[in-house]
Formats: sequence, C-alpha cells, structure tokens
Amino acid sequence: MGMKVLVVGGGGREHALVWKINQSPLVEKVFCAPGNAGIAAEAECVPIGAEDIAALKGFALEAGIDLVVVGPEGPLVVGITDAMRDAGINVFGPTEKAAAIEGSKTFMKNLFAKYDIPTAAYKVFTEAEPARAYVREQGAPIVVKTSGLAAGKGAIVCQTEEEAMSAIDRIMVDREFGDAGDEVVVEEFLVGEECSFIGIVDGENVLALASSQDHKAVGEGDTGPNTGGMGAYSPAPVMTPELHERTMNEVMYPTVKAMAAEGCPYQGFLYAGLMIDGDQIKVLEFNARMGDPETQPLLYRLKSDIVPALMASATGSVKDLELEWDARTSLCVVMAAGGYPGSYAKGAAISGLDAAAGVEDAKVFHAGTKLVDGVVATSGGRVLGVTALGEGATGAQKRAYEAVDCISWKDVYTRRDIGHRAVAREKG
Repeated sequence: MGMKVLVVGGGGREHALVWKINQSPLVEKVFCAPGNAGIAAEAECVPIGAEDIAALKGFALEAGIDLVVVGPEGPLVVGITDAMRDAGINVFGPTEKAAAIEGSKTFMKNLFAKYDIPTAAYKVFTEAEPARAYVREQGAPIVVKTSGLAAGKGAIVCQTEEEAMSAIDRIMVDREFGDAGDEVVVEEFLVGEECSFIGIVDGENVLALASSQDHKAVGEGDTGPNTGGMGAYSPAPVMTPELHERTMNEVMYPTVKAMAAEGCPYQGFLYAGLMIDGDQIKVLEFNARMGDPETQPLLYRLKSDIVPALMASATGSVKDLELEWDARTSLCVVMAAGGYPGSYAKGAAISGLDAAAGVEDAKVFHAGTKLVDGVVATSGGRVLGVTALGEGATGAQKRAYEAVDCISWKDVYTRRDIGHRAVAREKG
C-alpha cells in the first residue's frame, strides 16, 4: 500500500507540492485542504481551511494520512505541527515555537543578534514616537516592517524620512496590518542582489535546494509596492558555488544550531532571504516554509522524488540524501488580478488554459482559482504561476511568456520582465 499524503494550503506553492508529491512511486493518494481549481485536477480537495487545525487533525486521523505537508506560514505559526504530532501523525513543518522565526521578526532579529548571524542593523519598537525618533536619527533610505505576519506585504522600503514616517503611521496608527503591527522593526536598508536559499531541515542537518530569486515588487524593473511575489526563477546566478558553501556555513547551520539551543529544534523548509553584495552575505529574513512563487520553478526543476526528503525531515535524518536538478533554468511568471496588491475583482472567467497546457516544458500552477459552474475563475490576487524550463534564463523566459500569452481574463496583470537580472547576465 502506498502512502496517503495531505497537503495543507490552497495556493500556487501548494499546487506545485501536490503535483510533485503525486509523481512519487511511494504515494498512493494525495489530498489537499482546501486546494483550488488546478489542484482539484491532481488531488482530492477537502473543504477545510488551512488554519482550521482541529478539523484538519480530525480528517487526517479519519483518512489514515501517513504524512501531512504544510504549505503556508499561517497554520505553522498557530501550531498545526504540534497538533498533528500530538495525534501521532507524521507532519512536515516546524512547531509553533520554531515557526516564530517567521511569525515574529522580533524573535528572528534577537536570535541573529544572540548567535551572531549576519543581518541588517535594527531596532524594535512597540510605540510610534520612539520609532519616528530612530528614523530621524538614522536617516533614509530605511526599511520599516511589521513584526507579525502580513502575507509578504509588511516590509516597506522607504527612500525618504517622510515615507518612513508614513509607513510607521500606516502600521502603528492606522493599524493597516492589524495585530501584525503591534511591534515594528526598523532596520538599515541593504544594497545588493536578493537570493532565496531554501533547505530541508531535520533538526540538525540541512539538505539544500537549488538557489532561486523572487521578484517581490509589483512593477517592472522592481518598482512599486511589495507583493507576495510576481515571479521567480532558479538557479540564481548570484549564488555561486563558493557563496553556496558560505551560506551553509555562515547562515543555515548556525541558525539550525541556534534554534536547537533555544529549545525549539527546527524541522521543515527553512528559507533564508539573503542580500548579497559582492562577497558580503546578510540575512534579510527567515521564512518557515517554501517561498511562493519560488516553489513552482524549484519543484519543476527537481528531478528527484521529494517524498523521501519530506519524510526524512519529519521522522529521521536528511543527512545522506542528495537531490538531482535539471540543468536547465526554470522560470515562473505570476499572472495576477489587476489592482493587486491593493483591492481587486474576483470571479473573472479564465480562458486559454488548454492552449497553455500545450506549450512544451511549461506548466500552469494555479494559485487564486476556483471552479464556478465548471468554469475556472479567478478567486485571489495572484491567480496563476506559469512555469517553464528552458536553456538558460533567456530560454526559460521565452517559453514561460509563450504560455502566459495563451491565457487571458478581464483585467489580468503580469510583469513582462521576470528573470531580467539573469537574462542581462547571459547577454553579457
């Protein structure tokens, strides 16, 4: 009998996880809660919200689930891993205490300070006036962040002091991000190139995934407000083999050791958002899960079965595992609802999915979609993650946009420059 796996979540990251887990010869059946229209074609969707932990636990027990794989940060931060473990269910993902590395930027920055992990200089505030005084003292550019979870939109890069004052007001006075803004982290603005470095961790060992780079800003040329991510690609040429080794030795292992020393050993995906400037590596932030949309190009490139690594992290050791990657580049373009990350319309019918599915070496991962009377319609800000493999970033970009151009709906918005840094490097 093969394994039964439950993937928790309903976005593009979870579609990629479902798609990849489904290919494993070890797996008999994949369930996803709550899933989306694309996931429904590859797994049995269960109508339970990702943070309804009691219902998820009940379902896992009833269905005889062998492994729960948690996609988003929300359920992790409220203790889904602890609940599943208490019920004797194997679960991939950090405990509530360990997920604080993402759930509380204050916890994360204090950990960096205590264990000497390289990061931006910072200060934490619980009131607006001292935060404003610190900004005046430091000057701009400067970064203002919510300490709590804000779906990737809680970090505001401020080019002027005025912008920083407005960001503090938005978070602490207007409460735009709710409780996530009870504490604010004000930190130095780092220059360089960002890179996403993700590992599968078992409490002490780290199995590194390939490098990737995410495009967070809504506008072309990386302008405008931050979003959950408008596209990503792998590998990221900025992450050289030498920097890879240094990241493992200076960031990943010290953090995993620090978490164990703090009494909350880390298991699951550990994602370091890095800023690389020449030979300087600094950690912008840690996430307690895979990136979205980095998961889509990473898993599309991964040739190995991912299930043994997920199981090893949950129940044993990843020490002797190795992952094999396609030598080509993979690139994911997010197709979003017009207006995102602000307000946007839902319920538009999507056309051209069949045509896109016909593009060779391309795959459309669904994020914010649902079936309405048999028609796939938009139901979120980030709707699809169109992902393709190609020779170098130039080839992958061409192929991905070929598939993007098959698809349309009312007020669709897509950045047309995903992968621009890697493409520029290839043009030399």
